[in-house]
Amino acid sequence: MTTSIPSAAELRHIPLRPFGRVVEAPGGNARIGDIPVDTLARWTEESRVLVLRGFSLLGKQEFADYCRRWGEVLKWEPGEVIDLVVEENPRNYLFASGDVPFHWDGAFVEADPRYFFFQCLDATAGAGGETVFSDTTAVYRDADPELRDLWARISVTYTTEKMVHYGGEVTERLVAQHPGTGVPVLRFAEPLDPAVYKNPVSVHVDGVDGAQAEEFIASMAERLHRPDYCYAHDWRRGDIVIADNIALVHGRNAFTGPTSRHLQRVEVI
Repeated sequence: MTTSIPSAAELRHIPLRPFGRVVEAPGGNARIGDIPVDTLARWTEESRVLVLRGFSLLGKQEFADYCRRWGEVLKWEPGEVIDLVVEENPRNYLFASGDVPFHWDGAFVEADPRYFFFQCLDATAGAGGETVFSDTTAVYRDADPELRDLWARISVTYTTEKMVHYGGEVTERLVAQHPGTGVPVLRFAEPLDPAVYKNPVSVHVDGVDGAQAEEFIASMAERLHRPDYCYAHDWRRGDIVIADNIALVHGRNAFTGPTSRHLQRVEVI
């Protein structure tokens, strides 16, 4: 069976709010590889979250091989493609049914991934579990100069138990620069309470006095969660999503009931 390559004119672009873009292909069997990587990378950089619909899903190895066209693929202990499903006895909070606080991927590896890719093999409507993205470029943009000056002085140290090659301790400047656009971004992850989350993460703030550190963490989390900065993606079977891991932090809403959701994830440095 052959498929026709959709022309640019045939692709339907639907803006999301407050950011993001859906690109729909006609017919439901287009192939992601038929659109130039440079084009998709530009759309992702512009939109920060790019949702592709009407494109055929890829086999597991094919998915990893496609992502290699974008750059070096990050390899985790289970392999290059991570299957994200809810488990009865999860080894990590990512596989539990609860919420996932905001973070960026790859904080404890040598190089932060530039992009992360998802494809949705299965989804359960109305069961929660939306992936929530927060645009840190907009959070920084809207802050007043005095607050930006404070943020520029802050470094944050994250600590979690080292498991195989992931974990340990890492210190990041709060304000960084996006390698593609040059705009300021925020490198912030919410602390994980050990009473609630498996593999908890502790957060230590440098650049402010002790009492101000707790205030800073609470204030930053509140800003990142404001609706003006957040897009919650409700997954549909067949979705392919490309997201900018530098501009965004992301998390997940808790599931509200039983779910068959199955995502596959690949990260590109």
